Amino acid sequence: MRFSVPGPRSLAGQLFAMQAVLIAVVVAGYALFTYVSDRSQAEEAATRQARAVARSVADSPSVLQAARTSAPSAELQPYALKVMRDTEVDFITIMDPRGIRWTHPDPDQIGQPFRGHTEKALKGQTFTETYTGTLGPSVRAVTPIRDGKKIVGLVSAGIRVEEITERVQDQLTALLGVAAGALALGAVGTYVINARLRRHTHGMNAAQLSRMHDYHQAALHAVREGLLMLDGQYRVALINDGGRELLGVAGDVVGRSVADLGLPAPLTGALLASEPRVDEVHLTASRVLVINTSPVSGGERRGTVVTLRDVTELQSLMGELDSERGFTQALRSQAHEAANRLHTVVSLIELGRAEEAVEFATAELELAQALTDQVVAAVSEPVLAALLLGKTAQANERGVELMVSEDSSLDDGLLPESLPSRDLVTILGNLIDNAVDAAQGSVRARVTVAAYTQDTQDTQDPEDTQDPEALDDAPELVLRVSDTGPGVDPEHAEAVFQRGFSTKPAGPGGRGLGLALVRQAVQRHEGTLSVSEAPGGGAQFEVRLPLRESGAVAEGVTSGTSVSRGAGGDA
Repeated sequence: MRFSVPGPRSLAGQLFAMQAVLIAVVVAGYALFTYVSDRSQAEEAATRQARAVARSVADSPSVLQAARTSAPSAELQPYALKVMRDTEVDFITIMDPRGIRWTHPDPDQIGQPFRGHTEKALKGQTFTETYTGTLGPSVRAVTPIRDGKKIVGLVSAGIRVEEITERVQDQLTALLGVAAGALALGAVGTYVINARLRRHTHGMNAAQLSRMHDYHQAALHAVREGLLMLDGQYRVALINDGGRELLGVAGDVVGRSVADLGLPAPLTGALLASEPRVDEVHLTASRVLVINTSPVSGGERRGTVVTLRDVTELQSLMGELDSERGFTQALRSQAHEAANRLHTVVSLIELGRAEEAVEFATAELELAQALTDQVVAAVSEPVLAALLLGKTAQANERGVELMVSEDSSLDDGLLPESLPSRDLVTILGNLIDNAVDAAQGSVRARVTVAAYTQDTQDTQDPEDTQDPEALDDAPELVLRVSDTGPGVDPEHAEAVFQRGFSTKPAGPGGRGLGLALVRQAVQRHEGTLSVSEAPGGGAQFEVRLPLRESGAVAEGVTSGTSVSRGAGGDA
């Protein structure tokens, strides 16, 4: 025969059992205390009652008069029985000084000696005691009958202990009824409260809740994605380690409002929005984040759950992929043009015009080589040179001439390892793309690019520098891109760098991210980014990035003139 072992009770069940036992113990303790207290009070009341009756009988003139006769029992027995009935005492015994009874509830006991102590009464005192007599244990009072100064008799009045117990039992029965009612009411209240608690804890016991809390904490800190929970007042209720890292917040932020975390305004607005956000891209000082928000509702707004994903690396890789795709398209375009020129050369040879074919091929080779020589001579840094060659071919396809300024001078190996080529591609590639977009369709559409290094002291005014040591040989990389487009409205000079701002219609992939990424990359390297009007019209964007590694810049740094950049693109 198998016996099933009951599993651990739920937390609500454990609390119900504990509260029920607690209520039962409290009620039982109160009942016991009340019973003892009531019994003590009943004994005191019986003692006072017996004392009062005994004194009243002893002071009665008829009792004193009867005590003087030769046969007191004839008059005192009826009197004693009547007083017993009126005062609800169990016995009244009147006796002579020797203790011989004159009265008794049992007539057969008349003339018998009194069972009890009379010494104090014979000395003129009234006293009480509990003694076992002919009627059983009783609480009695004994007092003298005085005839002047002479004691002519004694009176004893008493109440049986059994009678006192019956009185207490009647009170105890009522008390137990009240206690049972209190226990039932407490049990019902406890059951209702614990039924609600059971719904909130889903019937789990304390061990299960503790284990779930441990899993929750482990998962919260192990997940790499950021998790942020806001309450109904948009205060931080919970944030994991990933969320702190991605948002760049430190210290105890729980309980603080989202508006007080110092986040970028667009990101703060997204977190404070009441409607859900799905895969929305936002930029912080050093990261590109994708956020999703979902409100927590239960009849009323209870808060918001926010998930954060870091796509900084992904965005950089996508920028590199776009650049590679641009290179591929440029090579395809050049291959197409080369095929057309080759067909032209072959056709001239077939027509017997070999000299014209040689002249045509030579001219094309010289043109292509001149473009390559121009770019490489100005910018021999391989990544930037490849980027400029690819962007030149793309611009030509769109009817825009891309030129490298004669002031450009950037040798290979000049840039330090602290300035990765990925960031240069992000910065210069987005600036050129926006410039080409802005210049396209304009008269003599042109984009001019300048890239060179320059000492910081060449651009600083000694009077504006508080620290003379700051005027040392501190080189910086200068990138300028200008276009012949419509330019940038001075009122929008700061807004163009905000994510989501664009002067062009939004495309399938959205607008307003390119310049925001440029600004983020520049700030990551503690550089500066500015926009102004180009000398020949259009817009000019200038980036200055400090080169921190010593010996990274060769001697004889050239200082170039301003070059510009377009207003369109992803601005």
